[in-house]
Amino acid sequence: MTQHTLDGRSDSEVLWFQRRGFLQAAAAWTSMGGFAAAHAQSRSNVVELVGDATVNGRRLLSQQGVQSGDEIVTGPGSRLVFVIGNSAFHVRQNSHMTVERGASLNAVSLLRLVTGAVVSVWGKGSNRQIVTPTMTAGIRGTGVYTEIFENQGGRSYFCNCYGTVDMSSGNDRTVSRSNYHQAFWGEVQPKDGRSLTPAKALNHTDEELEFLAQLVDQRTAWQVLGRKGVKDGKGYMDEKPDQPHPAESLTR
Repeated sequence: MTQHTLDGRSDSEVLWFQRRGFLQAAAAWTSMGGFAAAHAQSRSNVVELVGDATVNGRRLLSQQGVQSGDEIVTGPGSRLVFVIGNSAFHVRQNSHMTVERGASLNAVSLLRLVTGAVVSVWGKGSNRQIVTPTMTAGIRGTGVYTEIFENQGGRSYFCNCYGTVDMSSGNDRTVSRSNYHQAFWGEVQPKDGRSLTPAKALNHTDEELEFLAQLVDQRTAWQVLGRKGVKDGKGYMDEKPDQPHPAESLTR
């Protein structure tokens, strides 16, 4: 089990993949066709639903599905794991988000997170974004964690766990290339003149990303490389990389 640092979250929220209920649900989902069946729309794309969640204002039942274009709200103590196209999502409790439709029903063009947190793994594609009140991330093929910190005035947190992401907040723009957790804050007000600042790796685990990747027949970067780096939020395999965190080298 990898180390993880929590800020305002509990172990139970980030260790959901260890629960027998999830393991049984994921095994059942896989045995009934899993990714291929959900992609073909021959079965529900909901892998697990715990507690209460609504889709477009109506209570979601586990045998129902989530489509691109839907608005999702999870209640206290709830969580929702689902797949759309070649992407997988785990929505934490007390979250409010929309998955806006792309070129087809099985394509998400934009994930808009209003409150709460979501772990997501995205297959390769173009013209996709994650948007929060203070940050925009242009997604290619990657695994990421996104959270709105209401206790910090709505500050946005984003970790590019692996892959390449085009980051922007306020007037700041940079490209994040990560093999192992490169994290950013999207500041509500500029901090020392910066709207995009470095962050530590918070509130998510390697295993969460691995389980979501497996649901859509993918592997994380560290699984492909066969090793893990330093989980300090800088995003590199080496403890002292040659290049700084991209938010530390922004140019004006």
